[in-house]
Amino acid sequence: MIPIFKYISRPSEKETQAQVAKIHATKITMDDVLGTNLPPRPKDPDKTVQGYDVNNNGIRDDVELDIWEMYPNSQKTRAVLLQYALIKHMELTQLIVNKETVTAVAEERSKAYFCISNTTHLLLKDRTEAGKLGDELHEFIQKRHDNTKERDRATADFYEGNIGDKKDLGAECDIDLSTLPD
Repeated sequence: MIPIFKYISRPSEKETQAQVAKIHATKITMDDVLGTNLPPRPKDPDKTVQGYDVNNNGIRDDVELDIWEMYPNSQKTRAVLLQYALIKHMELTQLIVNKETVTAVAEERSKAYFCISNTTHLLLKDRTEAGKLGDELHEFIQKRHDNTKERDRATADFYEGNIGDKKDLGAECDIDLSTLPD
């Protein structure tokens, strides 16, 4: 079996700190939201656990294109989904997997998750409807990202035994949603 993660054997504290800083600095861009550099649809997107990211924006290509196909007219929805998809892809592509880096990914995942939830509550005044929409958007990414047994297992393995004490990064979205038209 081919290993899922590329481990740097015994990374130094400096390498780990640099990777944690990179995780926290990795964000979607306005170009991602506007589709400036959309990738072609992969012929076999499930051939590898990591999938493909030919446009190198940190988002798995098939998931990125699914977001665009489902929400072609909503920049705000694309922005929050792309942010969550970016972090989900990070779970499968980390070069250093240790307590510090996994915790940093988990912190960013929580931030992206709450970005979706807070955005739906801003868009819809009815709390029940906002909650339903938030659940639908989270599930949209989850179903597409963890769409094989291998990916689902790899995500579980990534976190298992590797989480430290998380800091609350809030619910800040990578893109200021007030700058988007819808």
